[in-house]
Amino acid sequence: MTRIDASFARLKAEGKKAFVAYIMAGDPDVETSMAVMQGLPEAGVDIIELGMPFTDPMADGPTIQLAGQRALENGQTLEKTLQMVRDFRKTDDKTPIVLMGYYNPIYSRGVARFLKDAHEAGIDGLIVVDLPPEEDDELCLPARDAGLNFIRLATPTTDEKRLPTVLRNTSGFVYYVSITGITGAAAAQAMDVAPEVARIKAATDLPVIVGFGIRSPETAKSIASVADGCVVGSAIVKMIEEKRSVADILSFVRGLAGGAHAA
Repeated sequence: MTRIDASFARLKAEGKKAFVAYIMAGDPDVETSMAVMQGLPEAGVDIIELGMPFTDPMADGPTIQLAGQRALENGQTLEKTLQMVRDFRKTDDKTPIVLMGYYNPIYSRGVARFLKDAHEAGIDGLIVVDLPPEEDDELCLPARDAGLNFIRLATPTTDEKRLPTVLRNTSGFVYYVSITGITGAAAAQAMDVAPEVARIKAATDLPVIVGFGIRSPETAKSIASVADGCVVGSAIVKMIEEKRSVADILSFVRGLAGGAHAA
């Protein structure tokens, strides 16, 4: 059982939905992103998604693209991202951490080396958006063997024929993308999300977490009410872009988490 599995078991026992927060590692610098990351659990975050900056983030909107550029310009590397996790684990051994990004940096490091280093650093799961299920032998199955969850995205265009393939080797949770498009796009609507979540849950026992288009405690609550929880990324990253204080960012996150937990 990974920390992800344990967290969902705890939340289920407490009758609560999950709140997941995304930040970009090294944005705008290691010190700031580390301070935000360390404050997320106390702000109510159940699972941290830590972005791996990459030069060609094809699935991300302008906010997260710019975050990755800022991080890379300030010297962020995959090794520095892993070191952030190692440092985080010195004081927090319970909060699950999912690395989210693209395959190129992992491939460049070498899959076997990356998985060994990630597991030893304290990573619990991976979301790699540009590796389809047809490539499971490349990373998904080795990650599972290394003790990491491999989390896949389902979207409004994942039809009944495609869904079993998406779910086949998924573990930890299913990330349902609430809208068609890139991160930071239109607002999510619970009435649209609910039937899609129900369709996925009918095909798997895994928790279904909804992301994209959530920017307020009210939306977090409404979306979490029809799923097992929600993810917020772009709205948090936007505050980092605006150079808001760490305290202000964590206060915003606390409100979002409160909304999700109240669902």
